[in-house]
Amino acid sequence: MSKIRVGFSSDWNIKGNNVGFGTANPTASLHVVDTLKADFNITGVATLTAYGGFVAQNQHVTEPSKIGIATVGVGTFQQYYETETGFTDLGGVHHGDDQYYNTLSEDLVIDDGQILNITDTDMVGVTTIGEYDPHSHSSYVCAGSLEQVSVTGHFSVPNGGSNDRKDNPIEGTVRFNDDLNTLEFFNGNEWRQFTYNQGQSGRAIVGSSADGGREYIESYNITTTGNTTYFGDLFQTRSEAAGFASNIRGLFAGGSVPTATDTIDYITIASEGNAIDFGDRTDTGYGSGAVSSSTRGVMAGGWSPGTPRESGNTEVIDYVEISTVGGAVDFGDLKPGGTHGSPGLSSPTRGLFGGGYWSTFPSTTSPYQTSFIGYITISSKGNTIKFGDLTNSLARLGALSNSTRGLFAGGYQNPGPSAAVNTIQYVTIASEGNAQDFGNLTVARATCAGTSTNIRGVFNGGGAPTSVNVIDYVTIMSAGNAIDFGDLTDIKRRCGATSDSHGGLGGF
Repeated sequence: MSKIRVGFSSDWNIKGNNVGFGTANPTASLHVVDTLKADFNITGVATLTAYGGFVAQNQHVTEPSKIGIATVGVGTFQQYYETETGFTDLGGVHHGDDQYYNTLSEDLVIDDGQILNITDTDMVGVTTIGEYDPHSHSSYVCAGSLEQVSVTGHFSVPNGGSNDRKDNPIEGTVRFNDDLNTLEFFNGNEWRQFTYNQGQSGRAIVGSSADGGREYIESYNITTTGNTTYFGDLFQTRSEAAGFASNIRGLFAGGSVPTATDTIDYITIASEGNAIDFGDRTDTGYGSGAVSSSTRGVMAGGWSPGTPRESGNTEVIDYVEISTVGGAVDFGDLKPGGTHGSPGLSSPTRGLFGGGYWSTFPSTTSPYQTSFIGYITISSKGNTIKFGDLTNSLARLGALSNSTRGLFAGGYQNPGPSAAVNTIQYVTIASEGNAQDFGNLTVARATCAGTSTNIRGVFNGGGAPTSVNVIDYVTIMSAGNAIDFGDLTDIKRRCGATSDSHGGLGGF
């Protein structure tokens, strides 16, 4: 047996056949018992020049600890400087409660009841004459990644309101939004809310019509093909009511009876039946656009029949909380002016309104159609901001979306109402820009009503200018022409449509 203890990197020459540690009867050239934590399988002649792994497999946090930045006061003027704790010193720096954890360890174990904070620290320098060079310094002191995290009891992600989001978040950042009461993540372009199946069935609801002011509501399942079935009747018979929904309720707002109305009524999507009075809009009008998230519906614009388009349009945007009942509340204004025939589509965060008959833009002379697309942030209030332009000036289009892409279809182009088109165009909702060509409808028409699931979009009815009962569909994420879906039971133009699975659902 060797009785010489040597340091690392020392030359070690043994004469003889066997050598062992912790045994008096070795049976191999190197025999280690208990004290060496490493895996060896050595045959023949081996030279050990370095080794690792001679540390405990678990490093324990036994008291509250922080990985981050510490500030240390020195000198007469108590000027403060910052000291990074690094990756081995995980305790309070220079405050007497340092804990040192060896980074060669595979596991960092947090004892029950203890807290490990990974934080940013704000530091302010202070002198005898007051504050000096105040600044905030944010540091990320963790590098690499964890392959697995196991938590028993409770785990919390960072939290705060919408205004507390970092200016330059890292893609994949997850946080809890206190304002919206939901988890959200940054996808590299915008903050999005986590979505989950809340019982959506893919049911589409189509209501109202300019053909005799019908009250008839129809329904079908978007994931299949076929004709509609009777659902119930509107609370008030009218045409061109705007449709929007949560995954539970569908609402129809405004319209003409034949004079403009401010009525809002609602149905429960999963159960057939007649609509019930919800409340009133803050202004009257028909041909409004509407968008919704999973909780809030926003209505924009409208026109009072019998008044000139240059003065009869409203620029009012108002909203309701879908799960309640009551009158709408002011949201903001359409910019650059009042409009009607501007349909809406939405992601969980944004609502877009495209085209339409504008009062003051682009001119106050006929034919008034515009290519303008404006957007709002549904969870806040405010005026529309320019998003981009349609491929041409159109009014009374159909619109639908999933959570990523929005489609506008058909519509009346200049110079008059008989000039309906069959074009479908699309935008990417998260990024401003002009619309691009998608494909064509099966029938050229305007005043069709769009709705969707996250995969498929359907366009219902419309006029060319004669009313039709056509339903056609597209796959939203793949460009191409629409395909025949089935027929409405009732011919409809200037109708409203919505579903329990559209692009605005999810998160808030």
